[in-house]
Amino acid sequence: MSLRRQLFMGTSKTKNLNLKPRKHQRDKKGEAPYYAFFSLEKRIFTFCLAFRALNSLLVQTYFNPDEHWQALEVAHQMVFGYGHLTWEWKKGIRSYLHPLVFALLYKVMAFLQLDTPWFMMKAPRFLQSMISSVGDLYLYKLSRIVFSDRVAKFALFSQLSNWFMFFCMPRTLSNSLETVLTIIGLYYWISFLGISKHYVPSTSRKMALLLSALACAIRPTSAIIWLYVGIFDLLGIQKKLRFLLLEVLFIGFDSWRSCKTLDENLGSLMGCFYFSNIYHSND
Repeated sequence: MSLRRQLFMGTSKTKNLNLKPRKHQRDKKGEAPYYAFFSLEKRIFTFCLAFRALNSLLVQTYFNPDEHWQALEVAHQMVFGYGHLTWEWKKGIRSYLHPLVFALLYKVMAFLQLDTPWFMMKAPRFLQSMISSVGDLYLYKLSRIVFSDRVAKFALFSQLSNWFMFFCMPRTLSNSLETVLTIIGLYYWISFLGISKHYVPSTSRKMALLLSALACAIRPTSAIIWLYVGIFDLLGIQKKLRFLLLEVLFIGFDSWRSCKTLDENLGSLMGCFYFSNIYHSND
C-alpha cells in the first residue's frame, strides 16, 4: 500500500490524517456541484435557447420578402381570414407546412388575447429562435458522433459565432426550418448507419426519413441533400417495385408539389424573371 493511500485511507499503523481528497476522488453523490444534476446536453440546449432568444431580439432588420409573404402573411390569412396571398399560393406550388407552424402560434395568441401588434411581430421570431436552438443542439450531437467531443464543441462555437447564421436563423424563412430539419435528420441517419458508439434507438431510420420528407415538403430543393440518402435506402429494400407502387400509385406524380414547382420554374421559364444568361456567354 502506497504512502499516500495509507495517509488517506488510514491503517492500523498509521493514524488517519483526514486529508482532503482530490477532485476526481470525491464522492460524486455527496459533493457533486449543482450543475452536475443537469446533463451536458441540457446545459447546452439551455444556453443555445437563451442565445437564440437574445438573437431574435437583436435582429431588427428585414432583408427578404419571403420572411413575410411566404410565411407570416399566409399564416395570418389562415387564422384571421384576411391577408394577401402571392401568386405562388394561388397556383399551389408551395407547401402550407411552413406557414402552418406560425398559424398554430397565431391561433394560441388569439385564444390568449395576445394578438397585439407587438406580440404578433416578436412572437414568430422567438418561436423560430426556439426551433433554431434545437438545431444548434443537434449540430453538437452530430459532430460528436462523427468526430469527438472536442470537435463538437468547436462546431457549436462556429455555429453560434457565425454572423450569417446569427443574421438568418431567427428569421421566419423556410430555409431556417429546413436547416434545422436537415441537421436533425442527418444525426438520426448517421446514428442508424452505426457510426455512433452510443446507444442508438431503433427509430433512428424512421426519424431520419420522416425529417427528410418534411424538409423536402417544405423546400423541394432540400431533395438535393437527401437524394443520396433516399437512393441508399431504396437499394436496401428488397421489393423495390412494390414499394414504389405503394408509395406513388395512390398519390400520383401530378399532385407532387415538387414536380409542380419544377414545372413552374422550368416549364414556364419563371426563373428568367430573376436571372437568365446564354450558356456560352462569358459575362
